Amino acid sequence: MTESPLIPETADIGRTALLVTNLEELIDFYRDVVGLTVLTRRDTAATLGVDGTSLLVLNHVEDVSPRGRDQAGLFHTAFKLPSRAALGAALERIRERWHVDGASDHYVSEALYLTDPEGNGVEIYTDRPQAEWPRAADGTVEIGTVPLDLDDVAAESNGIVTAPPGTTVGHLHLEATSLAAAREFYVETLGLTVQTESPSALFLAAGDYHHHLGVNTWNGRSQPAGGRGLAWFEVVVSDDETLTMVRQRLEDANVTVTDWDEGIEISDPDGVTIRIRAV
Repeated sequence: MTESPLIPETADIGRTALLVTNLEELIDFYRDVVGLTVLTRRDTAATLGVDGTSLLVLNHVEDVSPRGRDQAGLFHTAFKLPSRAALGAALERIRERWHVDGASDHYVSEALYLTDPEGNGVEIYTDRPQAEWPRAADGTVEIGTVPLDLDDVAAESNGIVTAPPGTTVGHLHLEATSLAAAREFYVETLGLTVQTESPSALFLAAGDYHHHLGVNTWNGRSQPAGGRGLAWFEVVVSDDETLTMVRQRLEDANVTVTDWDEGIEISDPDGVTIRIRAV
């Protein structure tokens, strides 16, 4: 990893944006199943979030083609809830209005998995207390996977019908064409920490979180990202001064940086757009 990370240890994931063909259906899903609130709505776009904070941007594009089976891109967007009681309520919403694809205890978190109407993966999870996270001898976090007892989770539901304040996009998970290229970019260049790794997956963090970014090659993607699905995801830093510093570090590292209305943009080796802005 770089001695001075280009992405600071205090960074977090911000908004995720999707290109969609059926805007109304996607709004209904993320509002009624995931529990987000519609914050803005126009003919071709909507933003959804929690407690006035935008977490998801939906952009309607009439002629966008479905993502190809061989294209890199989004594995899932992971919405982090502030409590197990809220996770139980989310499970109730999913059981009533949709269906659960999977559920796992990852030692550091408890997670529900589902798929939206246009094939985008969604994770809804809550963290275990950080003091309980298992760690390797070098201090990195050890993420595992064992079955989650859904009845036990449901029993703790607080019955809320929307995602509560404190809900965030806790992490994003991508499918890459090359794990080596992803590691070179996200770890060796940007300076994210490898918390857990396997021959076909990396779990990376800014600072000491269990992971802000997952990258895998499980489905053998061989082509750059494109088509319907992920448009961009966002990394947020603490202030404008930090954003200026990040931009300079990226340019000094020969990473191509472009401007956008709220900050800067870069692209990963598979053409996934990453937007960086100050809070």
